[in-house]
Amino acid sequence: MRLEVVEQLVALLNADALPAIPSQGSVGASGDLAPLAHMALALIGEGRILLNGHFTPADKALAQLNLQPLVLQAKEGLALINGTQVSTALGLLGAIRMHNLVRVADIVGSLSVDGLAGTPQPFRSEVHELKKHAGQKDAAANLSKLMQGSAIRESHRHDDERVQDIYSLRCMPQIHGACRDALKFASRQLIHEALSVSDNPLVFPDSKEVISAGHFHGEAVALGCDLAALAAAEMGNISERRLFALLSGNVGLPAFLVSQPGLNSGFMMLQVTSAALASENKTLAHPASVDTIPTSADQEDHVSMSAWAGRKLLQVVDNLEHILALEYLAACQAIDFHQGLKAGEAAMAAYQLLREHVPFIDEDRSLAPYIAHTRQLISSGAVVETVEKVVKLK
Repeated sequence: MRLEVVEQLVALLNADALPAIPSQGSVGASGDLAPLAHMALALIGEGRILLNGHFTPADKALAQLNLQPLVLQAKEGLALINGTQVSTALGLLGAIRMHNLVRVADIVGSLSVDGLAGTPQPFRSEVHELKKHAGQKDAAANLSKLMQGSAIRESHRHDDERVQDIYSLRCMPQIHGACRDALKFASRQLIHEALSVSDNPLVFPDSKEVISAGHFHGEAVALGCDLAALAAAEMGNISERRLFALLSGNVGLPAFLVSQPGLNSGFMMLQVTSAALASENKTLAHPASVDTIPTSADQEDHVSMSAWAGRKLLQVVDNLEHILALEYLAACQAIDFHQGLKAGEAAMAAYQLLREHVPFIDEDRSLAPYIAHTRQLISSGAVVETVEKVVKLK
């Protein structure tokens, strides 16, 4: 591929001029042919480009940007369409968002532990030195840091009849940690793919050989996306369970986290919504990579479905952001019922951030604007950024 082709792609990116690419139509083998063909069309002045908020014929959009349509030369058409770039990009976007959410889950989870008057004892480092899982150790370290200085914890340190917390509190390091390890593996697969050659045939100029091989096959991407989606679904599952516990009227909390639950529904519908989203994720977590439909007259007799795996991952991540936002709202509401006592110092930074935008809910009102705002705090990275001004998270 000539340098001019790469420079044309860079020029479009810098101008925020985005080729219109259908989200469906790739089986993730022989490359993401159909979607990438639509990307390549824009380079040669065909197809459509999203420019200044409008879809514009590519030739007119290029003219507005003072760019000339390319005339592709030998191998360049194959190089542009015969790879895994669409699948890999979808997977990387999902993984990037997940790296934020694994920290948000620890932050929100720590608020739920204090909201439910739980104990941080299961998060102690000497406990987790007995296991070899790196993600588990990181999650436990985060939870311990987040709960340091908790006045709520001190208020029930003595004369508490409970022996053990529910699994969704006590087993957070094991569950969050396993999800972290899965995400780490998936991210490595996606990064390796992004830094690799993925078209066919391969040209080796030193030996003057052209070799037909299979680098276009997206199996590594598909498995990576499927594994990340499983991890995201599990994080949503445990978050929904913590939310359910917060609303159940235990440890001195009123039912549905409202002072007069007989007259108000309180946060009841938050758990209903969370359950709906967690259930969606269970279906979406079914791996795309186990499916294959032969194409091209059986020449392509096994395909990866990596593009579908990437698209599903983004849907699961969307739902997870929403689920964590619902728990975040409920956990902060629960903190307010602990007679003015505060959670851990670092966790309180997240509490205070939310309270700058969402008030304590004392009677029924529309919660939709608060849910949307809370989700924006999560997806923007503001929650993690705020907490990390107090303590550095793993």
